[in-house]
Amino acid sequence: MKPSLMSDPALSPTTALLVTATPGGVRFAVHARPKAKKSAVVGVREGALDVRLAAPPVDGQANQELVRLLASVLGTTKAAVRLVRGSGSREKLIEVAGLAADDILLRLKGAVAAK
Repeated sequence: MKPSLMSDPALSPTTALLVTATPGGVRFAVHARPKAKKSAVVGVREGALDVRLAAPPVDGQANQELVRLLASVLGTTKAAVRLVRGSGSREKLIEVAGLAADDILLRLKGAVAAK
């Protein structure tokens, strides 16, 4: 199955989140900022979801918090959210199973608007 590329400029006035449908789910890039006061989806930065994490980047704590936050925002289980690439980096690739790309974009838009 060839991945399709979707974007939604409503997430941010300056850039769009790039979402790719794959056989395993839907993938998108995340820019993580650990050690924030509280965890939140901030917006979109250079095609990646910009996320603040209230966990330090030590022993995978920030990665665990990212999975927890995305599962909560997207209304799915933590098992459905998988870190594909970037466990030791701020730039990460996330895959979410069980949701369509349109649903993910809509739910992320709601999270950004609610901040």
